[in-house]
Amino acid sequence: MKGKRYSTEEKVRILREADAGEQSIVDICREKNISDVTFHRWKRQFGHMDLNEAKRLKELERENTGLKKMLADAMLAKKVLEYALEKNCESGAQEGGRASGRQRWGVLRAGRMPDPRAVEVGLLV
Repeated sequence: MKGKRYSTEEKVRILREADAGEQSIVDICREKNISDVTFHRWKRQFGHMDLNEAKRLKELERENTGLKKMLADAMLAKKVLEYALEKNCESGAQEGGRASGRQRWGVLRAGRMPDPRAVEVGLLV
């Protein structure tokens, strides 16, 4: 069962409480309902920080996450545009104009449907 999730500020406060030396690390861990391993992981990560530095770190991490999402969206949009451009530039697509005296018709780009001027219709009467 998962326990409570502590904010960065709460983690730093718990570490400072242990640094004060009034209680042992085991007692603090029992009181806060965290394991010794968790405490030492927090100490390795946030042990040298002040509360303001921890807040700034959290803010920078949040900003970094937002920027990564924006980059991923931009890269996805670029890939979609490249794919669409690749499909529109395939051979036989929009071969407008006349080539060597005869008229050649291609297909319409958007729907990959044949150009109606190029379709011959045979009617049975």
